Amino acid sequence: MTVLPEHIERILFTEDQVNARIAEVAGEIGRKYHGRDLKLIGVLKGSVFFLTALARALAIPVKIDFLAISSFSGQAGNSARGMVRIAKDLDDPIQDQDILLVEDIVDTGFTTRYLLQTLASRGPRSLGICTLLDRSVRRIVQVPIPFRCFEIPDRFVVGCGLDYAQLYRNLPYIAVFKPEKTTEPVSAA
Repeated sequence: MTVLPEHIERILFTEDQVNARIAEVAGEIGRKYHGRDLKLIGVLKGSVFFLTALARALAIPVKIDFLAISSFSGQAGNSARGMVRIAKDLDDPIQDQDILLVEDIVDTGFTTRYLLQTLASRGPRSLGICTLLDRSVRRIVQVPIPFRCFEIPDRFVVGCGLDYAQLYRNLPYIAVFKPEKTTEPVSAA
């Protein structure tokens, strides 16, 4: 039996379930992009663990690039509340390439919509999304998600790249974080 860290309420998806589902989704992606040059774009930092597992499970060759985003919170005098900007851009152009944006979680949809619009403006041949977790119950902005591993309830989760205060990303499973331990505001993709 797995001994859980004190801040973990319960395991939502075990390591075996996560690995099996990533393999299934990789199969779907491989069939769709067979014979094409696919580039995976990971959103730092949360997607790193998922992107790595996904890339290893794919039977097709892929290129990988990363970007990072920053969100502005509503601070005194800050009119940029809820705004997102790219903090680290891609290393290479994506024009005329098949692009798959790899996210750890899609939540409200605001960040994902921003990223899709930004990447689409760069002229890729195709642009899709693959997310480890989809928390559609919180969706405000609808975004197309052709590849998803798990649908989750409206709970704060950690593991497989998702964190709380930069901790717990390295858990090999997805777990519900104890609500009474959550004191900092969390961002939503």
